[in-house]
Amino acid sequence: MRIHLLQHVPFEGPAGIGAWAAAAGHRLTSTRLDQGEPLPEIEALDWLLVMGGPMNVDEHDRYPWLVAEKAFLGRVIAAGKTVIGVCLGGQLIAAVLGARVSQAAEKEIGWFPLRLTPQARELAPFDGLPEWFTAFHWHGDTFDIPPGAVRLAESAACPHQAFLYQERVLGLQFHLEATPESIADLLAHCADELVPGRYVQTAEQMQAGIERRCEEINRILWRILDRLPLPG
Repeated sequence: MRIHLLQHVPFEGPAGIGAWAAAAGHRLTSTRLDQGEPLPEIEALDWLLVMGGPMNVDEHDRYPWLVAEKAFLGRVIAAGKTVIGVCLGGQLIAAVLGARVSQAAEKEIGWFPLRLTPQARELAPFDGLPEWFTAFHWHGDTFDIPPGAVRLAESAACPHQAFLYQERVLGLQFHLEATPESIADLLAHCADELVPGRYVQTAEQMQAGIERRCEEINRILWRILDRLPLPG
């Protein structure tokens, strides 16, 4: 399978998604939008992954490539491809599908529990997963659920943690792909966001038990990815 990744900053790459793709023998290519690389032809991909970044979805003046990216996302979704967005990626997909993206009431940074909705647990990608699990978070914005999409998960800080649209377009606020290395990169590049808050952990809290925590969320990630629609 041909998987293409849209990357917005050097420190938010595929992480655990890359490990899953390699283990399954899938071809993973990427576009670095922040470096001006061109978007691929839609016919050249089967799945599209849209990763995170510190910008917000409407910062067109600072990041003019966001305009072309959103137009491209709309065409990819219309073409019937499987699309997965993480954090900023999920927010971009939500915006393209007509949902509001705004500043969240609370920043959510660190390891916090999520609850899957009853509707999520009836869908193939989430069937058999625990109702509650702890995921890694790093976001200050949030999305509304797009029209026609299913709300999948919630946390104490954020009622809209994930959605699924047409059974093949998945938007996530949280980071199931996180690894010790990717978390270290976020801590190195985004430490200024660690301001005191009810749902903001310290670097030490985030790194406690990090190997085990990442292994647990990566297992959940792999199960979800294995159950999303394949091409054809």
